[in-house]
Amino acid sequence: MQCGQYFSKTWRFSDINYAVASDDDQLEMFLAHSAILNGLPTDAFAKITIYNKQLNRNVFEQFITPTEHTDKNKVTYTKELKELLSDKMSDSNNIVHEKYITISSEKKNIEEARTFFARVGNDLTADFGKISSHITELNYKERLRIFYDFFRGKEGGTFNFDLKKAMAVGSDFKDYICPGSMEFKSDYIKIGDRFARVIFLKEYPSFLKDSMLSELTDFSRSMMLSVDIQPIPTDDAVKEVQKKLLAVETDITKWQQKQNMNNNFSANVPYELEQMRKEIKEFLDDLTTRDQRMMFVTVTLLHIADSLDALNNDTETLMSIGRKHLCNFATLKYQQEDGMKTVLPYGLMNIKAMRTLTTESTAVLMPYKTQEIIDNDGIYYGINAISHNLLMCNRKLLLNGNGFILGVSGSGKSFASKMEIAMSALFTDDDIIIVDPEREYSPLIAKLGGETVRISASSENYINAMEMDKDYGDGENPIALKSEFVMSLCEQLMGAGKIEARDKSIIDRCTDNVYRDYLSGKTNTPPTLVDFRNDLLNQPEQAAHDMALALELFTEGSLNVFAHQSNVDTSGRIIAYDILDLGEQLKPIGLLIMLDNILNRVIANRKKGRYTRIYIDEAHLFFANPYSAQFLSKAWKRFRKYGGLVTGITQNIEECLHSDTARLMLANSEFLLMLNQAATDRVELAKILNISDMQMSYITNAPAGRGLIKVGGSIVPFINDFPTDTELYKLMSTKPGEE
Repeated sequence: MQCGQYFSKTWRFSDINYAVASDDDQLEMFLAHSAILNGLPTDAFAKITIYNKQLNRNVFEQFITPTEHTDKNKVTYTKELKELLSDKMSDSNNIVHEKYITISSEKKNIEEARTFFARVGNDLTADFGKISSHITELNYKERLRIFYDFFRGKEGGTFNFDLKKAMAVGSDFKDYICPGSMEFKSDYIKIGDRFARVIFLKEYPSFLKDSMLSELTDFSRSMMLSVDIQPIPTDDAVKEVQKKLLAVETDITKWQQKQNMNNNFSANVPYELEQMRKEIKEFLDDLTTRDQRMMFVTVTLLHIADSLDALNNDTETLMSIGRKHLCNFATLKYQQEDGMKTVLPYGLMNIKAMRTLTTESTAVLMPYKTQEIIDNDGIYYGINAISHNLLMCNRKLLLNGNGFILGVSGSGKSFASKMEIAMSALFTDDDIIIVDPEREYSPLIAKLGGETVRISASSENYINAMEMDKDYGDGENPIALKSEFVMSLCEQLMGAGKIEARDKSIIDRCTDNVYRDYLSGKTNTPPTLVDFRNDLLNQPEQAAHDMALALELFTEGSLNVFAHQSNVDTSGRIIAYDILDLGEQLKPIGLLIMLDNILNRVIANRKKGRYTRIYIDEAHLFFANPYSAQFLSKAWKRFRKYGGLVTGITQNIEECLHSDTARLMLANSEFLLMLNQAATDRVELAKILNISDMQMSYITNAPAGRGLIKVGGSIVPFINDFPTDTELYKLMSTKPGEE
């Protein structure tokens, strides 16, 4: 953006969890923020802006619109969830903090400006990255959107500005962002039907807390607060301070000479002069020995209300917050227009209310507080325990949507997973698959219109272990991947270390034999374990016959539940695999076969362009066996490519962490829901996820439904209080007497 001879550029930076960090972590963040300020170019102005933006209700309305799958039988649940979100929205402040840094500098031409901002952008990206804050350069449309939202407010609607189209019809960008009218009064501004006022920080205390900006912006009103910073070159700053010190020393010398002339040789230097000399020396010492820089700083705040009375009341509230921190805010008189231009991220500084500070003194004006998770088309997980805004997470937007739900028994783990399943069923078009080892999801699945498949040695529900989608290999050789699965299956049956290199060659040969007709299209019926065993018997090697004998129990014997063609319809949108009655003999291979069956479903859904949500309860069962753990780890990686979102649910996180495979999966999961944890589990989680002690306090002796949610790089404390007088609560609760 160009204003006169000044060029400016704006970057958005993400918040960090400063408010919930430990003292040591806060100090580290403070020093890192000081380094950012120290790195600002001296031939430019910097403006850090915090925009308290009213949340658009449409973000939530999109979510609470039922899908075509929501039939009349589910209207009650849909209505309850709508009412829940509406209530939570009413209780929250519906304010989100957007944070920007704007750099402006006087340059000769646009080419020189572009070179300058490219260098500054690289420096800012590196510096903000050190505190895990993601910085994004705003293009012209995103930058104009800030002004559009500010000037238009609730009346704004959708911002559809296109520069090329505007130029084609001779329109100016101002036509798209300007309000219907603006009137500048002596101490306020009327913007359309709304009222605004600019106040500025007039008097600073000798000691300032780092929480002042946070408390000001916590006020639930639309407002914009800017901290304008003009760094001064160190050599110029030192010369200026030395002049000040020389002037004070001269005044002290003159005062002493005057006292001596009056024969008063024991008089002490006046306190004011002595204090001034001390402060200037300290300031000079900061500049010369502590790598501080001198900065001219201006703090301005513009807030908006629907009426003048409300505006006056809000002004008094904001000033009282300032007085609490020994800061005196004052209203700009007859300078409201200049004040507005200074607050908005244009890159201008039109008022003269600067205060001279060092880098550390400026860094105390911390713009950070807590991270927010508010995604478009996100699912509700609770409210932010710090800001009290709704947590709406869309796992499809993450690098991978895989995750874990962790918590001790009674912490609300099952309830949280059931709530996500219910919301996904009612408000998304995703397919849902649940692995249910304890038979606790059946009532919910039935009410949501899904099917439960019970698998056991005596069950009449059959799943073909050899079933394979023809796109199984994702462009690779499907036989190779299926052969690897069959090897794991055989090794599981014969015992660890019993499968030798020759046996693997035989398995690969037989796998190719039994799938040849199916993959070539000669038959549409996939082979079964019986076919595979028969092919083993046809091989000349004795080792093949030994493997066939090991397979007899699972093909011809009493545990042949996986040796038949599938007779259950697993194509329904919501499917639960009930494996409670899967015996100890069948469980190891049952878990393998079930995972492979789910993988086939995910691959088929990918061809249809559908997402698949997979929930694996008691996930530690898979990690207890090296073969199922290894296969789950591979599926964990492959599901991401196929549009699968896998969720492992377990209370025995310490048991899982004994497995290197589980530890790696946990560290690479972009989504984690952590409820109350056992002491040993907390220590391990803190190490793996680098969670501070302050954050860990939210999962220490926490009530049910409270904890931490990790989404990408954001870790946020949350509260999920679900009303107990609803049908959904009764359906999802696992408390004794409430089921």
